[in-house]
Amino acid sequence: MRIDRIQLENFRNYEHLDLSFSPEINVFIGENAQGKTNIMESLYVLSMAKSHRTSNDRELIRWDADYGKIRGDVHRKHGNLPLEITLSKKGKKAKVNHLEQNRLSNYIGQLNVVMFAPEDLHLVKGSPQVRRRFIDMEIGQISPVYLHNLLTYQRLLKQRNHILKQNYGKNKVDDVMFDVYNSQFIEAAVQIIRKRFEFMELLQQWAEPIHRGISRGLEELQIRYLPVSGLDPDWAPEEMASFLEQKLKGLQKRELERGVTLAGPHRDELQFLVNGYDVQTYGSQGQQRTVALSLKLAEIELIRQEVGETPVLLLDDVLSELDDYRQTHLLNTIHGAVQTFVTTTSVEGIEHETIRQARLFEVISGQAKE
Repeated sequence: MRIDRIQLENFRNYEHLDLSFSPEINVFIGENAQGKTNIMESLYVLSMAKSHRTSNDRELIRWDADYGKIRGDVHRKHGNLPLEITLSKKGKKAKVNHLEQNRLSNYIGQLNVVMFAPEDLHLVKGSPQVRRRFIDMEIGQISPVYLHNLLTYQRLLKQRNHILKQNYGKNKVDDVMFDVYNSQFIEAAVQIIRKRFEFMELLQQWAEPIHRGISRGLEELQIRYLPVSGLDPDWAPEEMASFLEQKLKGLQKRELERGVTLAGPHRDELQFLVNGYDVQTYGSQGQQRTVALSLKLAEIELIRQEVGETPVLLLDDVLSELDDYRQTHLLNTIHGAVQTFVTTTSVEGIEHETIRQARLFEVISGQAKE
């Protein structure tokens, strides 16, 4: 899988941009605030139909324009695939092979990317919300059904919270629709949690040997998915649903006191253990970065296994954040195997064959050229 060409129109600080790429490595060089990350963001939006930097699509449109557009020529094993995302005040339109998609969930998955940015180094030590977003974005790329279930769950969670807020301070919920929403909520929650357990098991299989290699055999990585509801991965769906139903009944008094849902995938956590210790609490910064790097490299392998093609790798200003050893390990892994896009202020000091063979683009004030 690769991106052969990108065309931007009124995206961030680019009025027009048309670039063709190397199938191996492409490096965008420039000072800060010139537009390097904006190009990387456009590639991510082309894949995921949303930004990794903002939830407000209006911010993606050039400040004096009414719309923004990203077109990409993607090459997959079955041939070329034109993709297009148009952003406007009216919303978002996505096209696959020039055909508009009625659902974004039908669009996502056409182009698989793995993004590694400085904020991903907070994947280990950051908030649980960061880790949940990581899970959802990665599973969503390889499972349209998961994406559909997640959107359903989020809608039901909003409805459930609305009813709880309306009944704030009461002893019980006085709404005939609550039981209906609750039943649908539990069903969607179980489907999401089961898929997360499955994904985490696959991620563990790939990340464990990668982490062992980066740490020179000194560390063993273990990934744990921890549902706040206490569900067990070995339970059947019916057992999970029954357990979650009882859990929510037991929490209802507290939920009415607070006006929010207290159990479900929206509150679950991910834990990383290195040699049996929680690396978030007890790990050094170097260990935390090794875990983050291991996860990203494992993602590449997992998507390749599930989709049958290698995803595109986006390295946004992250090489400078890694020490020489981790940097070399990363570049050795991707060399000749993964189409990669890199942003950096300079390639000086990066002594690696991968960088020397790269196609270089200079980025200055919303202009990029070889």
